[in-house]
Amino acid sequence: MKSIIILILAVLLDFIFGDPYCIPHPITYIGKLIRLLEKGIRKSKLPLRLGGFFLLLLSIGTVWLAITGLLYLANQIHPIAKDLIVIYLLYTSLAAKCLKNEVVKVYEALKNNQLLEARKYISYLVGRDTSRLDGDEVTRAAVETAAENTVDGVLAPLLYIILGMVFQLPVQFVFAYKTVNTLDSMVGYMQEPYKEIGFFSAKTDDLLNYVPARIGSIFMLLGGTLLGYNLKNGVKVLMRDRRNHKSPNCAYPEAVVAGLLEVQIGGTNQYFNETVVKPTIGDGTQILVYKHILDTVKIMYAAEIILICTSILMMAYLLD
Repeated sequence: MKSIIILILAVLLDFIFGDPYCIPHPITYIGKLIRLLEKGIRKSKLPLRLGGFFLLLLSIGTVWLAITGLLYLANQIHPIAKDLIVIYLLYTSLAAKCLKNEVVKVYEALKNNQLLEARKYISYLVGRDTSRLDGDEVTRAAVETAAENTVDGVLAPLLYIILGMVFQLPVQFVFAYKTVNTLDSMVGYMQEPYKEIGFFSAKTDDLLNYVPARIGSIFMLLGGTLLGYNLKNGVKVLMRDRRNHKSPNCAYPEAVVAGLLEVQIGGTNQYFNETVVKPTIGDGTQILVYKHILDTVKIMYAAEIILICTSILMMAYLLD
């Protein structure tokens, strides 16, 4: 029962407050740790691919030990202190409201014909070159980001929290995932200067997201259906276009959104002055417009709520 209460409180905190800008965020410190380790490895004489392997192990190990030590010390003070820290850390591992807030900034800028502002806001969210994107391309980038991060930032962390609760290690499980996710966002690129040092981080992120991307896509389909979007087309595009991406996972949530909304996303982008050709996803029966950014956010929230309700029912049944 306590596990259910902790999960609900963590999710509600994220729904209400989002990222706590006035309080130190754990991911910020994970990012600083990764950058520090990366600098040390680059200065060493290790081959960069091997160094990237140690970067992955050291990052996960340090975070795991730090969290375990923190929770042990909190428990020595009082079990309630430990529970409060667990709730806070689980809350910070979720990014639904943060994702919504960031893509809504893009939406508002496009709505007000402020293309330069829209480019600036989307540049915070994607690795591609945004300086020359037109309004349609900015919209596509925002929809793709919201769709992909529905899994990376919301559904996958929830699944790792729930899995961790089985082993009574929910914080360690989800922050091991978040560490790999952060590594991937910082060094997991196929272009230089990250191609070698980020190799193992990118592959591990693909591995950890393999099951969540597929399970999450099902919950996104269910959420989109409840919202009245086109389920039949969502299933069709998911089955057809789920591999239309260089990542083995990203096309799953993107295909669901493209199908549900009857739009087309994907295609060629610029990364670090290098053109990366990607196939398109979806048929484009409807013209992609900035309102589809909000539609994608709605799908994210609907999928999250369904996943939480399903998980609570399963946990309650197992605890009965």
